[in-house]
Amino acid sequence: MMEIDRELLNAGEQALLAVMILIIMFGMGASLTPRDFREALHRPKGMAIGFLSQFGLMPVIALGLALLLRLPPPQAIALVLVGCLPGGTTSNMFAYFARGSVALSISMTAASTLLALVFVPALLNLYASGFAARIDAEMLAEGAEGFVIPHVNIIVSLLLVLVPVAAGMVLRRFSPDWAKTAEDTAAFMGIVVILFLIASVTIRHGGLFLQTPGSVYIAALGVSLAGFLFGYGFAALWRVEPRQQRAISLETGIQNTPIAFAVILLSFEEPLRSQMLWLPILYATSVVITSSVVTLYFRRTGRIDDEIYRNSRVHRRLFGADYRTPYPEAVVPANLKRHLPRIHAEVVERSR
Repeated sequence: MMEIDRELLNAGEQALLAVMILIIMFGMGASLTPRDFREALHRPKGMAIGFLSQFGLMPVIALGLALLLRLPPPQAIALVLVGCLPGGTTSNMFAYFARGSVALSISMTAASTLLALVFVPALLNLYASGFAARIDAEMLAEGAEGFVIPHVNIIVSLLLVLVPVAAGMVLRRFSPDWAKTAEDTAAFMGIVVILFLIASVTIRHGGLFLQTPGSVYIAALGVSLAGFLFGYGFAALWRVEPRQQRAISLETGIQNTPIAFAVILLSFEEPLRSQMLWLPILYATSVVITSSVVTLYFRRTGRIDDEIYRNSRVHRRLFGADYRTPYPEAVVPANLKRHLPRIHAEVVERSR
């Protein structure tokens, strides 16, 4: 079992991390508008499938990996927490480069961030209670006070995270230029946070990389890859158009790790805090790599359907709302022909 004999981050590092999280969530809010929430109502099928992937598949995937890899209870709870999180604005950027539906991605991010207030504590209680019971039994056997998942603290920490998000949205409403600056700063800060955490751990716990079992690395890497795979497969099963399939896949696999850091820092005590924090750090690092690889694959395979979508939007603006582009048989691959009506429906929806 991986043991961390002292705090992973000292008080000063924790305070600095908290400030970085605040900046990231403020920037996330600055990228959102009330319209993003209203957009969710205009694409109910894509949103419903996305939410089932986000809050249905991902927690089960995380639980399955924790059981399959026999993770120690603290790391298992941390992995389940990562699986229960909403998507982050990073997924919107990857959806853009992957030729996915950015509108759907943004709508899912906005709505899932609000729903996280209910779903994260509920799902964590549902899927992590068994691991919490093992920690409780171990602590009682050692004569220490028992352990339960601190649901109230988790809800409070989620509320605190939503405050800078709301503040960022207010800034976007009254000062779009400053909001764009905050959004760009948050994107840069996301990279800084990962580098900061890795550097802090390397300096103060250099042997932790070798001490960490392979199962923890596999869990951190596997949860995002499984999320991409099952999210894409689930969306394809329901036959949404390809651009939405790619967006749902990325939204499912890319979780909002700053929220995980905030929940762990504000809700758990040492030594559990340090034992839990390491896995989200590894996930945040590895998901940048896995997301990039998946995005490059999606960008290559989605070229034709994305061009059809963009051309259809241009043709609709030029020739009228009722115009439907008559693509020649030779232009459209066989596997895309059945998606043409759905692509056209998305064009109509986005043109409203």
